[in-house]
Amino acid sequence: MPVRTKIPVYDGVFFVTLTCCDWLNLFELADSHDAVYRWFDFLKIKGHHIVGYVIMPNHLHCLLAFRNTNGQLINKIVGNGKRFMAYHIVDKLKKSKRDDILQSLSEKVSVGGRAGNKRHEVFEPSFDWKECYSEKFFEQKLSYIHQNPCKGKWNLVEEYWMYTHSSAKYYVTGIQGIYPVTHFNELQDIDLTVASRE
Repeated sequence: MPVRTKIPVYDGVFFVTLTCCDWLNLFELADSHDAVYRWFDFLKIKGHHIVGYVIMPNHLHCLLAFRNTNGQLINKIVGNGKRFMAYHIVDKLKKSKRDDILQSLSEKVSVGGRAGNKRHEVFEPSFDWKECYSEKFFEQKLSYIHQNPCKGKWNLVEEYWMYTHSSAKYYVTGIQGIYPVTHFNELQDIDLTVASRE
């Protein structure tokens, strides 16, 4: 997947992955799933759509449908989301007195970040993305993210659609899970080229 590359368009459906610094289980340790949902709320207010997601202990996969951003880079929108979630995670770690983790995140800040008064490196500096050009590609990515809780080392649930912090339940049963998403089929009736509410 592209790393440190600019998304060259201003609308469309994207598979986005954000990874916690050093693959630490920060979403879990800081109990910060709600920070992701609050970012999703912000995106919805701006006219974008959350089409699928899974919040793993140390990374987030999401399928986002961006409505025309009026020239604002999608990279900047995602970057602002990372910043918002990072503040929330650091605040939760401070409240739970996880000084060991905060110290580790502080040590990861680059020289340039320190010059800009950055105190903690919560996420890896870049994020991965792929544009979903076709329904087949979208379905591949949706299946991939939904299976994540049962793959590799995780085994977080017995059945993938039972994982709480995922849109899998909705796509399997038709019943919205903890965070409501827009079904991919509904996007057929939405013109993403129309400017978002900025």
